[in-house]
Amino acid sequence: MKQKDTILKVLHYIRKYGFQVILSLVLAALTVALTLYIPILTGDAVDLIVDKGLVDMVGIFAIMKKIAIVMVITAVGQWVMNTCNNYITYHVVKDIREDAFRKLERLPLKYLDSKAYGDIVSRVISDVDTFADGLLMGFTQLFTGVITILGTLGFMLVTNVPITLVVVCITPVSFLVAKFIATRTYSMFKLQSETRGEQTSLIEEMIGNQKIVKIFSQEKAVKEQFAEINGRLEKCSLKAIFFSSITNPATRFVNSLVYAGVGIFGAFIAIKGGISVGRLSCFLSYANQYTKPFNEISGVVTELQNAIVCASRIFELIEEEPQVPDKADAKVLTDAEGNVKLESVYFQYVPEKKLIQDFNLIVKPGQRVAIVGPTGCGKTTVINLLMRFYDVDSGSIKVDGTDIRDITRGSLRTSYGMVLQDTWLRSGTIRDNIRMGKPEASEEEVIAAAKAAHAHSFIKRLPKGYDTVITEDGGGLSQGQKQLLCIARVMLCLPPMLILDEATSSIDTRTEIRIQKAFARMMEGRTSFIVAHRLSTIREADIILVMKDGNIIEQGNHETLLEKGGFYAQLYNSQFAG
Repeated sequence: MKQKDTILKVLHYIRKYGFQVILSLVLAALTVALTLYIPILTGDAVDLIVDKGLVDMVGIFAIMKKIAIVMVITAVGQWVMNTCNNYITYHVVKDIREDAFRKLERLPLKYLDSKAYGDIVSRVISDVDTFADGLLMGFTQLFTGVITILGTLGFMLVTNVPITLVVVCITPVSFLVAKFIATRTYSMFKLQSETRGEQTSLIEEMIGNQKIVKIFSQEKAVKEQFAEINGRLEKCSLKAIFFSSITNPATRFVNSLVYAGVGIFGAFIAIKGGISVGRLSCFLSYANQYTKPFNEISGVVTELQNAIVCASRIFELIEEEPQVPDKADAKVLTDAEGNVKLESVYFQYVPEKKLIQDFNLIVKPGQRVAIVGPTGCGKTTVINLLMRFYDVDSGSIKVDGTDIRDITRGSLRTSYGMVLQDTWLRSGTIRDNIRMGKPEASEEEVIAAAKAAHAHSFIKRLPKGYDTVITEDGGGLSQGQKQLLCIARVMLCLPPMLILDEATSSIDTRTEIRIQKAFARMMEGRTSFIVAHRLSTIREADIILVMKDGNIIEQGNHETLLEKGGFYAQLYNSQFAG
């Protein structure tokens, strides 16, 4: 994304706070004008000190009172201006974060599947924070600096034109220095931001999978990987900071040239009587104030470069292609019968790797369909397509005779109850987690669902029972207990169709037998899709689909497939050999 486009997008967010921006600019002009008025008063005071014993103390005290009043007004104006700047900055940041989070909820799963979670988190948190710092600095120093330059130039022209020309002739050197640095720091800060996102991804991944790292003794390898990324971050950060840090001494050198030029040239004019000593001291003060903003602005420019880079990364996320919206005339699926039909379905995650090829299936209401096959054959992909987490490349999937692309996603997914091998819990109480699909459920319904899922007994043993608060990773719960909570969640809703993807993979055999009985009751009259590796759990299925390389190679019930002696029989016998 180009810098110009990023700046325009930032201005679009700022436009919403136009009143505060105008007020900030007015106060910046006021404070600058009052600040520049003080050297005039100081010069007047110097001119009242003519010679030893000839000092107008009354006039000096009167001027000092004026200076005190001006300083108080300036301080109040700066406080209000900074308050406005903070208000603008953090409201803009709030708006950007809200837009980014809303976009995350509307992004297709293929985007989240293809990006490192840590990089996405880095964009929404770290990059926005860095952008906020740069934006605040821009408001507090850039505006004030520009107005100070223009105001000082005006005061100097009124005071003495020849000396002002000396200042103006030396000034372009500051612009050249700032431009030289700015053109080189953007790419460096961009690389720094990207590498920081890569580092955040690794840290997030390692913290979330610390047990796996320790089990396979990969601590050394992970440390080496982190050291490599950290080393690259160090190098690109040093380059970015080096170029940005030379700004200050370079512009200070230019400032010293301006100050020296004004002092020398002004001294000759004062000797000839062209300017009073007080006015010359006033001019020297102006020369210092005139060059000081260039020093600040050049520093702001490098910070703004970093801020713009971070803003471009967050805008890339905000402008990602969202999930294809539901059609305007999309049907709301209510009271689904569970008639599911897949016709000539083709799907692949990436163009160069074929997966689902000419998949056909007819499921009647209330039937239990088991999907088995080796890892990577497309079992979970079929579930993703049924839930419309992904859309088919060609062909169609119909529920009750309607293509699911003509059904609202919300109503389609509400019609399914889904229990996955990977559990997902939210931060909150046990009760809140069970109620997720049915927030209005009564206490009796929650307990009944937990009992049906055989989770009630372990919940009662928790410190606060159903009021026990857990984190998103389940806290001190075992994997099996977390899975029981997910099963209870579905037991509470009891939608017309069910998807069980290795739903009992983390449960002990004794509990699994009970859960299977509960599932059997739950699946009565409901269309059910069961993905399983343990073939003992699907003997009672009405249809067993045996998949391999995205295709159905065998189809039938348990007895029929065993009699065929094909691939299913080999899988089954391999699990029960001996």
